[in-house]
Amino acid sequence: MDRAELATFLRSRRERIAPADVGLPAGQRRRTPGLRREEVAQLAFISTEYYTRLEQARGPHPSREVLSGLVRALRLSDAERDHLHDLADVPPGLPSGPPREVRQSILDLLHRLPLSAVFVTSAAQEVLAWNQLAAALMEDFSATPRRERNLLRRAFLGVDADERRLFGVSDLDEFQQASARRLRTALARYPDDPELAALLEELLRGSDRFARLWAVGDVQVAPVLRKTFRHPLVGPVTVNCDALDIADRDQHVVIYTADPGSSSEEALRLLSVLGTQRMDVTA
Repeated sequence: MDRAELATFLRSRRERIAPADVGLPAGQRRRTPGLRREEVAQLAFISTEYYTRLEQARGPHPSREVLSGLVRALRLSDAERDHLHDLADVPPGLPSGPPREVRQSILDLLHRLPLSAVFVTSAAQEVLAWNQLAAALMEDFSATPRRERNLLRRAFLGVDADERRLFGVSDLDEFQQASARRLRTALARYPDDPELAALLEELLRGSDRFARLWAVGDVQVAPVLRKTFRHPLVGPVTVNCDALDIADRDQHVVIYTADPGSSSEEALRLLSVLGTQRMDVTA
């Protein structure tokens, strides 16, 4: 444990955070930039005395729980979190479940592709983020409860009123096979996650199709390069499918694009105008 370097690092991270960044009033008598030591301690759920000793290079060896509190309080990036753990000589613990927080740069990317339907999924196949065209093509996820944003539930258990299971995709069978295999891989990575365990039990109990696929035990997933959505307003929309891995978050960015000049491209343009508004087809 490098106490001196740890103290310097904590102090530098504390001084860069403005009180307003964490919802605290600035006050009139701040002698140093950034947060006060007692404010960091409060945000990290540790005593002011403990944190002060860490900044003075005379603190005890911090536990993983203390470091997690400091990461949260000081708003550290992933690289800074790893550096903090290195300085404290405490290996970062593996997350108990699939990460759900999407990086801001990825969120910005979604909205820089206005003619592509783009969304982000977790290792549990929960839709975490999406742009407007993805919502128009598939579903307004902002109006959907979190548990219903899970594509596994939609593929095996969900049937809409118009029988458009999983948004009317043409490759439902292939998607079901790939999804069962991805869930097996996710459970191997996060064996202690109660949400994943509950999801598996729910699928085994509620879907004979899933139970048969699960019994096979396959884990290899073949890429899907093209699929067609049967949309209730604009009709069939055929798109190219590309999935980009976000390795450090165990997430996927899925991008749907149409061939230039095709009727599907025109349909996506129309959907980008219609958005997620509910319209009568005859109107």
